[in-house]
Amino acid sequence: MKDGFIKVAAATPVIKLGDCGANAKTIINMIQEAQEKGIKVLCFPEMCITGYTIGDLVLQDIVLNGAKEALLEIAGATKGLDVFTVVSLPIQVNSKLYISAAAISDGHVLGIVPKHFLPCYGEYYESRHFMRGTHDVRYIKLGDEMIPFGMNIIFENKEIPYLKIGIEICEDLWMPQPPSGALCVAGATLILNPSASDELAGKRAYRRALVSQQSARLICGYLYADAGEGESTTDLCFSGHNLIAENGALLEESAMFSDGLTVSEIDVCRLVNERRRMTSYSSHLDGYERVEFSFGSVAAYIEKGKAEGRSEIVLPETVLTRKFAMNPFIPEDENQRKEQFREVIKIQANGLAARLKAINCKQAIIGISGGLDSTLAVLVTVEAFKLLNLDMSGISAVTMPCFGTSVRTRSNAEVLIEELGIKLIEINIKDAVNGHLSDIGHDGVTADVTFENAQARERTQILMDMANLKGGIVIGTGDLSELALGFATYNGDHMSMYGVNASVPKTLVRALVAFFAEESDNEKLKATLLDIIGTPVSPELLPSIDGLTSQITEDIVGPYELHDFFIFYMIRYGFEPAKIYRMAKEAFKGRFDDATILKWQKQLYKRFFANQFKRSCLPDGPKTGSVALSPRGDWRMPSDIRGTAWMAQLEELGNT
Repeated sequence: MKDGFIKVAAATPVIKLGDCGANAKTIINMIQEAQEKGIKVLCFPEMCITGYTIGDLVLQDIVLNGAKEALLEIAGATKGLDVFTVVSLPIQVNSKLYISAAAISDGHVLGIVPKHFLPCYGEYYESRHFMRGTHDVRYIKLGDEMIPFGMNIIFENKEIPYLKIGIEICEDLWMPQPPSGALCVAGATLILNPSASDELAGKRAYRRALVSQQSARLICGYLYADAGEGESTTDLCFSGHNLIAENGALLEESAMFSDGLTVSEIDVCRLVNERRRMTSYSSHLDGYERVEFSFGSVAAYIEKGKAEGRSEIVLPETVLTRKFAMNPFIPEDENQRKEQFREVIKIQANGLAARLKAINCKQAIIGISGGLDSTLAVLVTVEAFKLLNLDMSGISAVTMPCFGTSVRTRSNAEVLIEELGIKLIEINIKDAVNGHLSDIGHDGVTADVTFENAQARERTQILMDMANLKGGIVIGTGDLSELALGFATYNGDHMSMYGVNASVPKTLVRALVAFFAEESDNEKLKATLLDIIGTPVSPELLPSIDGLTSQITEDIVGPYELHDFFIFYMIRYGFEPAKIYRMAKEAFKGRFDDATILKWQKQLYKRFFANQFKRSCLPDGPKTGSVALSPRGDWRMPSDIRGTAWMAQLEELGNT
């Protein structure tokens, strides 16, 4: 609830075919278990009250009457509970049968949604007994209440406005135009699917992909509850394959042939944020019956907050079980990770190749430091030259040692360039920098910001002039993390003619260099790349001590793995600092303590807002992922804004 996290579960009960009373008791026990675990939304499988494989017995009055009685019993048992529950049963309306999903909350049946697509192939003969549900909503009598019946129903929570639930049933999802599409366009953020999908070899993977892709296409949460033990195995087997997905990501999945609850948390705020930024996402709100429901304990919590004088609505905190990757820019699956690395490199290389071709340029100039960023830039430039069949002699790698250059980085730069078969040009800039410092009245000794930036600007001046001399372009090396932090010298390393790393964060830069090493057959090159990865990140602008670097970037601005985490959720989803802090605590548990996380998060926000002027005049560079800071479309922000509201929230976190 707080921060948009809703704890949900797909449930597979062990049923008894045709014994509606026994099934009701099993379902009630699972609802009570869900209540104890803090679950707010719970979905059971298709026809769970009677059993899906009951066959022609579904035409028997004893089964239909028993199912209705069981539904009312289950509804009554939810009185005072905080679990929005969907159960499924055959229901008779005007002498016709429908496979239906009943939404239950706090003792009441809120509405019934019929299945629309009825399979009539293979082992499935649903059309033998049932009618297709229609979009029109009408009211039917159930017990002492009149309730809506029809496909066009959305269930909306009073306390959490973003929680809007739509329902489709099993086969509905497998069709070209599932009802969930229209439901989400009408505002639903969470789709529940009570299903009875038989198990076949290979079907599990297809089902998983289907649910994940539907959640991605609709930008929704998707809760899929599958039938399992107790269903007849006369012709089919049901494995209880429960799935919970969110915007294309599979959050949780049950084991094959298992029962019980499959639990995770859906972030409905993330879904709404994503839809908000996607202006092509349609929004047609007409033609749907909207049924409100409430979580009693949440409503009481809100009222308590109001009584205590809170001006804003505060929701209780959901205990999280879902995991957050420490490196959101890097896939956790090895195969997916390697595929993405190849794609990023191809985008970088093709972007540069297209630029070189467009301006009929065969010369590239790169400043080489022996660090991660310049290493990736030169590797990508080599790939671009290969694409264009250009001679590698057209790449000029320029190393410009000065006061802070360490033996390790200098040596790595030299070996790297030699093994890549391109030319290395060394220009020592000490005298030039000393002369410049003397010209402007600096003592040349005080290691202040002028001392540091003079070196960065001298290097850029040399690269630019060499580009003019050779008729080439300067390839930028700065990465996304540095741009977000503003950790670049304005008109120094901040400037180039094409920045290949502009949308690649530091954690991904490191991973891509490691990938190049892994893929290389050149053992010397591989060893050098691995040593570059192991070298602490440094601008090397302060005097070295005994040939060792005296300046570690992450000691100054903080760990890049933390910053990349903050950057991803701040830029990609627009989350509040408090929510990102909470997620970071979960992701980095055992690695960084809370105080450390908060310290560097404050640093990021402070630097981010103070350095927009550097991002407002960035060189061209290819976008490789969903997060980028190009001022030409990806990130537009006034340079003179101050992040007062963001910093105030972070300060408040420090006081709690």
